Amino acid sequence: MAHLSGILLLLFLTAVASKSISYDDPVFGQPEQIHISYGLDPSLMVVTWITMNPVNDSIVEYGENGVLNQRATGNVSIFQDSGTEKRREYVHRVVLRNLKPGHRYSYHCGSDVYGWSPLFWFAAMRNDSGFVVRAAVYGDMGKDIAYSMPRLQEETQLGHFDLILHVGDMAYDMNSDNARFGDEYMNAIESIAGYIPYMTCPGNHENAYNFSQYTAKFSMPSSMNTFGGDANHFYSFNVGSAHIIGFSTEFYYFTEYGFDQIINQYQWLEQDLRKANQPANRARYPWIITMGHKPMYCSNSDDNDCLTTEGYSYVRNGLPFVEAYGLEKLFAQYGVDLEFWAHEHSYERLWPVYNSTVHNGTKGAYIDPDAPVHIVTGSAGCPERHDPFGIPRSWTAYRNNDYGYSRMNIYNASHLYLEQVSDDKGGKVVDSMWLIKSKHGPYSYFE
Repeated sequence: MAHLSGILLLLFLTAVASKSISYDDPVFGQPEQIHISYGLDPSLMVVTWITMNPVNDSIVEYGENGVLNQRATGNVSIFQDSGTEKRREYVHRVVLRNLKPGHRYSYHCGSDVYGWSPLFWFAAMRNDSGFVVRAAVYGDMGKDIAYSMPRLQEETQLGHFDLILHVGDMAYDMNSDNARFGDEYMNAIESIAGYIPYMTCPGNHENAYNFSQYTAKFSMPSSMNTFGGDANHFYSFNVGSAHIIGFSTEFYYFTEYGFDQIINQYQWLEQDLRKANQPANRARYPWIITMGHKPMYCSNSDDNDCLTTEGYSYVRNGLPFVEAYGLEKLFAQYGVDLEFWAHEHSYERLWPVYNSTVHNGTKGAYIDPDAPVHIVTGSAGCPERHDPFGIPRSWTAYRNNDYGYSRMNIYNASHLYLEQVSDDKGGKVVDSMWLIKSKHGPYSYFE
């Protein structure tokens, strides 16, 4: 009898093992890679996720006090990777509207048929000028050797941040292994990006197939009130007392995708900065902060562009020969206060600099400086490891080669605090800076 039972059990297990799994099975419609991002309006939040199977329903159930008594629906688009396997993924976007500023919401996403994600939470953006904005800022974090990931996950879960600014280069690379690296990376950051807005700009490691993975999977806001797509390359939003601009430095380097993208971005930037400098807007959002991947200035020794006084000359001065569409003059002309960069796998704080000349403030380097302040923060960890430093440049204030990331607190219209966290030193703050401004606007050489 025992022998017969064993044979029956073996036949059952063989039948189970040989059953082909259909991609129509509900398990393959489960939400993954869940992340949120700000919209143009404080009452908006965008929830984005992926399914590996066609799912027509894109639903978010959400509410306050743990009660999911509201429901929003969105849309799904098909993304086909350009790798050899031509893998298809389904990108779901849902915009949550009429959120109460500062209120905490719980949510999950998915569908009634294919199932739901775990429960997440977020705080809707506050829209008052007294809101102290707390952000983590970094670039160049990969799927592997992501030294800053555990601390960022922990601090996010403890409520230390309101948003993330990821200054390009992620996963290393999102298209690798027929886009499986990107899937794994997006799932890894879910414990950050599912809870606080994850605002991004593209880096050179997103360039494959005309930045298609990056364009498809993120949802940055556009002035057309749409999300994702081309808007992921350049956009802006307001938070607290800051106007924050994300843009692409990569247009200057991957010109095989067309020169018109440089022109379109430049024209958009000029229009956005002009609007941000209208008296009422600059009074309400006095800080103008930019993030782009490749820096205008640095002192690293492994990159020829950093060994020249011009820095990354394409970004600074524009296209070669004609020197058109450069951004340094544009940013100074409209009084950009703080510029975040990455690409170099290190941290460097610069003195206020314009046209390779340091313009410190009259009462101290960062008290009413007469030039933008640049921060290079690309040390969150990736397979390419560190980038060594060369000789200090005239604009070098402090530099550090530990793995780590930056924290930024915007307290009010006049005081902004920045510090650098070292993951090599167990979370120790290795650098800090107060940027204090009694007025915001164009610098003296443009008045």
